[in-house]
Order: sequence, then C-alpha cells, then structure tokens
Amino acid sequence: MGKKCPECDCPKCLPGWLAAFGDLMSLLLTFFVLLLSMSSMDAKKIQEAVGSLAGALSVLEGGTRMEMSREKVELTTTQEMKVNRDQINKSSSMKQLGQVVSEVNEMLKTSGSPNIVFEEAEKGFLLRLPSSLLFKPGEAKITNDDAILFLKRVALIIQKLPRNIIINAIGYTDNTPPPPNSPYKDNWELSTARGVAVVKELIKDGVDPKRLISSGKAQFDPVASNATPEGRAKNRRVELYFFSNGEKGENRAKKSILDMKKNK
Repeated sequence: MGKKCPECDCPKCLPGWLAAFGDLMSLLLTFFVLLLSMSSMDAKKIQEAVGSLAGALSVLEGGTRMEMSREKVELTTTQEMKVNRDQINKSSSMKQLGQVVSEVNEMLKTSGSPNIVFEEAEKGFLLRLPSSLLFKPGEAKITNDDAILFLKRVALIIQKLPRNIIINAIGYTDNTPPPPNSPYKDNWELSTARGVAVVKELIKDGVDPKRLISSGKAQFDPVASNATPEGRAKNRRVELYFFSNGEKGENRAKKSILDMKKNK
C-alpha cells in the first residue's frame, strides 16, 4: 500500500475570482484617471457619464442621470418620428397635387390655354396658374367654375401639408397696361389684386390665413417673351409658391415684397 502524502503546509489564498475582480477595478480606476486628465472638466458631462456607466455595470446606482439620458433619447426619437411623418405627408400631398394638375391640364388642352405648371423651386415648389383659367381679361375676380373647383381641391391638399408650409400667391401680368375702363390703373394694382383674389378663395375653402401671403410683380418677372401672343399668355399668371416657414423662407417672402416696392 502506497505511502499517504503529507498535508500541504502552505497558507490558504484568496479565491481566484476575487483577484480577477481586483484587476477589473484597477483597470476601471486607470481608465477614469485617463478620462479625467483628457476631459475639459465639464462637471455635468462627467456626472452623466459616471451615472450611465455605473448604471450599466450595476456597480453603483445610476440614479437620475441614467433617467435623464433616457429622456433625451426618447425626445430625439419623437422628433425624428415627427420629421419623418411630415416628410411622408408632404410627399403624399405633392403626389395628389400632381394628379390634380394633370387632370386639369387635360381639360385645358381643348381650350388652347397654357397648361398649369407644377415644378420644384428654390426652397420649395410652385404651381403656375394661367390667368385665362382664373380671370377674364383685365379683371381680378374669379368667376370660372372650373377654377373655383380646382382651388377647392388645392385647398384640401394644403390642409394636409405640414403646418410650417407657407403659400405665397404672386400675381403677374404681361407688358400690356390694363384697358382704360379697368378699375386698376396699372399692372401693379392688377397683379396684386389677382394674388389677393386667389388667397381669398383659398381662405374661403378652409386654408388658415396665417399660412398665406399675397403679392404682385406686374410685368417685371416674365417667363416668356412679350413679343408674341403666346408668350404674353404665359406671362399672365398667378404662382402659388410653397415654402417652409424657416428663416430662409421668410427672407425670400420679404425679398419678394421689397422687390415689389422698389419696382413700384
């Protein structure tokens, strides 16, 4: 029978996990010392970082700092969802507007009137409506039933657009002055009155007046030559300019009004 080994006289050591834990704490301490040495000593940011890390590791109580970070994340998510929703609504409304324009243009083909133009513009998009669709020569009262129905459909689409979308109705004429019996003494008055008439029709159809602007630019911003009847017909128009109600949009609207005053 073999000889029994004597018991070891070595003292008992600490458990192995405790040594690993001690190493982890030393590394964390070193990490925070380095982080502190490279930081700008922003107390608020340091407290938030410590609270978040402590809560994630379950070493210390995260306290309110962890909750603040969660609130920030939730707020950011909500804002992104709102922006995405507004973009979807805008895209869908523009598609509907394009369909309405196509339908009306089919109708205008038989009359020989210039088409409605729907296109992107600087900081937004615009609808270019020929005056022949809206008004009689030299007048600024909308009596055409097709025009009234078209503006009703436009108003319904505007109401679906994000609330920060503003619409500027800008009247234009050709270089021919109003007839002597016209209540408007020049093209400035005529073009402005036509822009106002379109705005009033949109308000009647339920568009918030705070989202509307009206102005006139007479004959001073033509889209075609005034040397031909066709070109003059294209220049007689009302443009609905859609833009976001941010700083740039407001500046553009102000610039339009200032240009009008200068030319006047």
